[in-house]
Amino acid sequence: MPIIRLLAALCALVAAAPSAAYWEYGHETVAAVAWQSVRPETRARIEALLRQGRLLETPTCPVTTIEQASVWADCIKPLGDRFSYQSSWHYQNVNICKPFSLREACKDGNCLSAQIDRNARLLADKTLPVRERLMALAYLVHFVGDMSQPMHGGDRADKGGNDVPVTYGTIAGKTNLHSIWDGWLPERAITAGPNARPGNANDANFAGRARELLGEVPPAERPTLAAGTTEDWSRQTWANARTYAYTTLLGDPCAPIPAERPLMTEAKIQSLIVPIRRQVVTGGLRLARLLDDALLYGKAPQRPQRSPAS
Repeated sequence: MPIIRLLAALCALVAAAPSAAYWEYGHETVAAVAWQSVRPETRARIEALLRQGRLLETPTCPVTTIEQASVWADCIKPLGDRFSYQSSWHYQNVNICKPFSLREACKDGNCLSAQIDRNARLLADKTLPVRERLMALAYLVHFVGDMSQPMHGGDRADKGGNDVPVTYGTIAGKTNLHSIWDGWLPERAITAGPNARPGNANDANFAGRARELLGEVPPAERPTLAAGTTEDWSRQTWANARTYAYTTLLGDPCAPIPAERPLMTEAKIQSLIVPIRRQVVTGGLRLARLLDDALLYGKAPQRPQRSPAS
């Protein structure tokens, strides 16, 4: 976390300056959109689970609100062996320069889309202990947020863009494509969209930001954005990585990475604000649908059928 704060201070020197990483502000905003979008009965059941946060026994990573729950899966990473099993659940590296397929990226179920489905099933199962369902809620809220970030669902065999150096504002020689999409771009887009009020992520006005984002999507259109399976969403995230992340930066998304760091210009940033805001609000609507299905109707994606042993 200290390095993120240092980079934030540096970036504050330019107009494109964000001040926190996606795993905080982006996740919290997706969660806030979902909170605004779920049914009142669902909201009450979420609150009942969150009131049992002590059962997780992670006092340094509270889950008092849905926004706090949205970053719990990242917050627990420093806790070492207790949660080391979850590291690969946050992403799925599907190559944008090959035909879309989850076969390799998710062959063992330890990937983003499979864990969204799994935790939705756990949350929907009222026979499970409260602690298990609360953990499933926190994971589900976080992973749907991850699915909204293109670099968690598509790359060029470059560790989700971590191996692609990029210059962004004053951050030259200090960041990469993944970090830009994790933090700088989403925060810029969320706080500076066409209908957004002036401000930055330090406002922490998640309810207000969520209302602004939802106001850009007609109610009749929202069920369409929320529809689909995690495979559908994975395909869209993969396409967004190709179309927005790599193409915007390189022109040809599969071109060789130039020897000199590519520059994320202000014009490129401006071209991404509307698509990123759309990704965030879509993630929130999808999460709301999963939460309503699980907590009100006991519905969740089916467990995949295992192939017969050969």
